[in-house]
Amino acid sequence: MMLKVIYFAILFSVSLVILGLWVLNRRRYRKQLLVFPKVSILIAARNEEQTIIRCLKAIEQLDYPRDKIEVLIGDDASTDNTYRVVRQFIHDKPQFKCVTITQNLGMARGKGNVLAHLAHMATSNYFFITDADIQVPPTWIQIMMAHVRPYIGIVTGITTVNGPRLFDKMQSIDWIYALGLFQVVTDLDLPVFTMGNNMLITREAYEATGGYENIPFSITEDAKLYQEVVKRHFHTVNIFDQSVLALSTPAVDMGHLLRQRRRWMEGISHIPYYMSAVFILYSCFYPVWIPFFQETTPLFYWGILVAKITWQSVFIWLCARRVNLKFNVWQLLVYEFFMMFLGIASIIYYLLPVKIAWKQRKYA
Repeated sequence: MMLKVIYFAILFSVSLVILGLWVLNRRRYRKQLLVFPKVSILIAARNEEQTIIRCLKAIEQLDYPRDKIEVLIGDDASTDNTYRVVRQFIHDKPQFKCVTITQNLGMARGKGNVLAHLAHMATSNYFFITDADIQVPPTWIQIMMAHVRPYIGIVTGITTVNGPRLFDKMQSIDWIYALGLFQVVTDLDLPVFTMGNNMLITREAYEATGGYENIPFSITEDAKLYQEVVKRHFHTVNIFDQSVLALSTPAVDMGHLLRQRRRWMEGISHIPYYMSAVFILYSCFYPVWIPFFQETTPLFYWGILVAKITWQSVFIWLCARRVNLKFNVWQLLVYEFFMMFLGIASIIYYLLPVKIAWKQRKYA
């Protein structure tokens, strides 16, 4: 019993510290860009005919001089009409270019390989990387560029999913919760992560790593690139603000979501130990709490769960408010059960002897 009590004491102490840091250690983000250097937007696309036009239309609405933007789209051997619909959309837009990727560069594979090719094509010193199913805000480039300094290698925005279903809302809450925890740590000037659907990397930082063609392959190519950049002593910035909030399409069903989470779990090995410790601490809650009923009073037992859900809901609400998102009390309560089920299902799926399937490809 004593070990469980110690665990809960540590859990709630860390939770209070996280909440305090979120409120008291908030960073102020720069809003003004005085010069407008040329930038390159790199998009790897595979079987995205249903989503990529939304992405390109959002890019077309960016609040940045058009003559200072080049948009490079790499079609990664799509088996649908991605290439055709993109070509139709960009035929009268000279700042957009679409190429078909057929060869691997060095160790690069999949999305990393497409980005390796596009980086060689890029003519600017700033690479903005996003996904074909992402809708970026008009202020995306301006705000990200405002945080570039000579020692900064990567600037990362925030992403969540958007959709009308309760299942979509659960995914959105899950993203905001996880990214909020990450942000608390990055605001302490500790490197943690980037997201390959909403990031800026300088040419200097990218080339210092040798590029994707010289980085050992990882299914979470963004996490691996981030790790290599940090190894070379570049600093990074994470922005948790509506001005860089990108919207992704949600996973359509639980099978799709589990495949996504399996891929993300492969990337956990790339995050620092202090962030891994936080996630392990929270993931152990139910394995410790469920059998605890045999060792304590019902009031204390259920009080622990209520305290956990209350803290979690308050933290998520604060995170969502910062980026002007709204979740009601009902959704925050349902999320607790969603998170518990998803966590168990993800672990089981991760342990199954099956290859990682992503974008109609399988990886060992």
